[in-house]
Amino acid sequence: MVSTAVALTAVVLTVLTVTAFGLLAARGRVRSVEDYISARDSAGPGTLTATIIASMMGVWILFSPAEAGAAFGGLPAILGYAIGSAVPLLLFIPVGTRIRAIVPAGHSLTEFAYARFGTGMYLFVLVVSVFYMFIFLAAEMTGIAGALSLVIGIPQWQTALLVGGFVLIYTAYGGLVASIVTDTVQTLVLLPLLALGFGGAVLALGGTGEIHAAAIATDAPLLDPTFGPGLKFGVYVAFAILGANMLNQGMWQRVYAANGESSLRWGFGVAAVVVVPMILLAGLFGIAAAALGLTDSGGASIAFFLVLESAFPSWVTLAVVVLAVLLVMSSADTMFNAIASVVTADLARLLDQPTQRSLWVGGRALTGIVGIGAIVIGSQGYSVLELFLTADLLAAGIFVPFLAGLYSERLSGAGAIVSSLGGLVVGVAYFPLLRGPVASIPRLGPLLPAPEFLPAFVGATVVSTGGTILAIALWDADVDLSSVDRDIRSLDEPVADGGPNGGENQ
Repeated sequence: MVSTAVALTAVVLTVLTVTAFGLLAARGRVRSVEDYISARDSAGPGTLTATIIASMMGVWILFSPAEAGAAFGGLPAILGYAIGSAVPLLLFIPVGTRIRAIVPAGHSLTEFAYARFGTGMYLFVLVVSVFYMFIFLAAEMTGIAGALSLVIGIPQWQTALLVGGFVLIYTAYGGLVASIVTDTVQTLVLLPLLALGFGGAVLALGGTGEIHAAAIATDAPLLDPTFGPGLKFGVYVAFAILGANMLNQGMWQRVYAANGESSLRWGFGVAAVVVVPMILLAGLFGIAAAALGLTDSGGASIAFFLVLESAFPSWVTLAVVVLAVLLVMSSADTMFNAIASVVTADLARLLDQPTQRSLWVGGRALTGIVGIGAIVIGSQGYSVLELFLTADLLAAGIFVPFLAGLYSERLSGAGAIVSSLGGLVVGVAYFPLLRGPVASIPRLGPLLPAPEFLPAFVGATVVSTGGTILAIALWDADVDLSSVDRDIRSLDEPVADGGPNGGENQ
């Protein structure tokens, strides 16, 4: 196993290199708050593909798919994870085209929610979206802190502070511009490292034949594509990922960053194809860990790294450590930027004649607070998969009514809220991780159904969808979609390089 000193040096050098690259890449390219939060029309097909892959594939890819393979149903669970990750990217092709047509000057999903539905639905979307992004950040910090604690013995709080702190530095300076540029480079490094790491692991474990034989001997159902528990997990995790990503502001930003519809289609389409084998490979390590008996005493959430610790040669360990740091930085900067864009766009609407400085400072301040909170949560060692599932459930109950507003002029804000509430009530009633407070109510608790993830996610999505269809059929809000963006303006006044110029709006 690689020494702690060597691994720690690799971590620090990786963090410093990415930070320096982000700072230098953004220098002279952030001329306004508009550039900072949208980088509008700046990404061609290759760049967009790279930034989508890097943004979506955080360090969770080394945790959640492997945990799914080891503890939630083997091969069909991993397949569900892979397909569920690809579907929202494909859906963003028509939805993204529609977003650019309805709100061409837009910046955030909350901005659209307010313009289309009014205050009530806006607050719903704001809370769910920011909560999801916070949980994503916390899960990323949890993942990298747990990985480096296991592999090289660094205290979790130190890892979370080191990685999270430096990501905040270059994103606070360069915004989405820095994120897209670093994502592009990170993807070029990530893909070879993934191939190198996975190839080395297979060789260290004796080849695919040895792994397959061990899995068959230990727990044959894990390799059965029709295994019932795995199929259930695969279905509900697909619903979970779909809802969460459609309310992911980081994806909305990249819709606007595309320099045309052709780039949008290419970027999201190719990314959807690439993420499938990445997740399948990561998930297979969970099956390998179970086959080798490494998860018998628990630890399914770190199945990938249990295999790493027991079988990988030192050079593979070092490659995976660098890979993990790159993964968390590439997705964390997306979430920091996404939160900043939501806050900044909303401040532009809420403040009376806001200055560039007020928008800049307000967005950065709240982003910093959220980032610190995520770092603190990330140092506690919670289950990455459970953190994601909690945020995903809220998104599953709200994303269909929200997206319906892009297409239907009949859906009212009240109809969208009622539909979302109906989905959330059903979801929470079944959801094992959130139903505790409700179940403790004396007369209500006994009436709740048995806790189960599948009906929670499917029920939340289906009920909210049914409510949306019913609301559209029964009421006509008579919204003019062509005028939804009438109050959305560009934030393109010039600023000094890397920060506000402090001047008043002209």
